[in-house]
Amino acid sequence: MKNEATQPKNPQVLAAKVVRGSGSHVAEQGSVYRSGVSAESVGSTMLWLGTISLPAGRRTRAHRHAGHETALLMTAGREIEIWSGSELEQCELVHAGDYLFIPAGVPHVAVNRSTENAEFLGARNDPSANESVVLMPELDNIVP
Repeated sequence: MKNEATQPKNPQVLAAKVVRGSGSHVAEQGSVYRSGVSAESVGSTMLWLGTISLPAGRRTRAHRHAGHETALLMTAGREIEIWSGSELEQCELVHAGDYLFIPAGVPHVAVNRSTENAEFLGARNDPSANESVVLMPELDNIVP
């Protein structure tokens, strides 16, 4: 059996590509995204890689990603809170140098209570620059 991940989905894309830094956008949930590798930038079919920022004193809206997993490495900032679970009952602190994994479908909120921006290197198995976000406004008031 062939490993589908190693088989090119688009035979026209048979060379490595360098992606120069691009502009950023504010995602629906409130964090700032800067795409590097994506379907739009290189024709990726399975992977997104880029940076994500959560400005000082800001938080995301309660949301989940129905169809993809997310992996993050916090590269700068003091700490953020990541609230997760069906009722956002779990709170973990994330510091620079920590890795974070968010499974598909898990509701979560990120909160940056510090005076420094939090920066992350992120990857997910959804290649679109505008990921599939499901906002969950019924959970927004749970996180203090």
